[in-house]
Amino acid sequence: MSRVLAGPWAGQLLGDYGADVVKIERPECGDDTRQWGPPWLDDSESVSAYFLSANRNKRSVTVNIAAGAGQALIRELAAEADVLLENYKIGTLARYGLGPDELLKLNPRLIYCSISAFGQTGSRASEPGYDAMIQASAGLMSITGSESGGPQKVGVAISDIMAGMYATTAILAALNARAESGRGQHIDVPLYDSQVAWLANQNMNFLISGTAPARMGTAHPNLVPYQAFETRDGNLMLTVGNDRQFRSCCDVFELPQIKIDPRFATMKKRIQNRDLLIPILQSRLKERESSEWLALLLEQGVPAGPVNDIAEVLSNQHARERNLVRQIRNSENISVPTVSNPVEFAETPVCYEHAPPALGEHTNEVLREWLGYSDARIDALRKNAVI
Repeated sequence: MSRVLAGPWAGQLLGDYGADVVKIERPECGDDTRQWGPPWLDDSESVSAYFLSANRNKRSVTVNIAAGAGQALIRELAAEADVLLENYKIGTLARYGLGPDELLKLNPRLIYCSISAFGQTGSRASEPGYDAMIQASAGLMSITGSESGGPQKVGVAISDIMAGMYATTAILAALNARAESGRGQHIDVPLYDSQVAWLANQNMNFLISGTAPARMGTAHPNLVPYQAFETRDGNLMLTVGNDRQFRSCCDVFELPQIKIDPRFATMKKRIQNRDLLIPILQSRLKERESSEWLALLLEQGVPAGPVNDIAEVLSNQHARERNLVRQIRNSENISVPTVSNPVEFAETPVCYEHAPPALGEHTNEVLREWLGYSDARIDALRKNAVI
């Protein structure tokens, strides 16, 4: 019972791992992101690329939860489910008798996971929120972008995606706990709190130093050199993580004086003297093309890589070797591209069985399988605009 990205991302992950995921959508238009195009899957302009990115391995059922019969239908489905995942505004489902208290009484083994902007409690609980405002208000924009520039968001809705990741791991942990206790539970996953949590070392930099981290472009507050550099024909990303790698880096760049300079001998010293070191390296890197430097750096075990666009990422040799792009045929026999789940299991492989569904494609199928409904009962629900 979720839409847009955080909840659907969690649902897609669970579907990849083998769950039977039933996506409940509004009968009139479904998930908002179905209309978030272009680009579109086909000329009908009814399925956007955005929707396709987060909804494979699911079955779509349309239910009007504003109708009493629709609410009853959700209760029946929840009674059979292991997990209910929702991202409605706080209090909405409770008004329909579909809140966690009601459904956990009906099915004490249910894992009821709520994703919201600011959580189920607190003075901001009722406020709405989208990814970009969470990136801004929860600190990410303050450390993203160039040092001299203004606030900058990340190029994907990373606050949503990470909240979906936290929701997925929480659901799996709750299922594991239920295996021992026999009891389900309610899980509260806020986008805001999730965003704050995964600021990771930047959080700790502030808590230890008392100084708020600032924007540094591609540079790193705790590692030097660790940033993008211009070359003769473009850019490369150099990521030196320790002193040995730095010495190897100096050998590649043929800078013996830098290698033995006490100002740059340790990571601590390099951080202190960042403004002296970076211009020297930048001047040297502009003397050759990226491919030349990368070959030499990798030969010496120095982590470095090209700055690729997404077209290159999804079509290069590594993408082919790792099968990063797959094709799944939908119910209309259209081949739908999808980007692989990055996890590989030795015994229980990730599923790529179902392309993202058409709106309401599986309503009849699920009501028959899960609830044993007859065709006549399904027809009556459809006639009354419940499904």
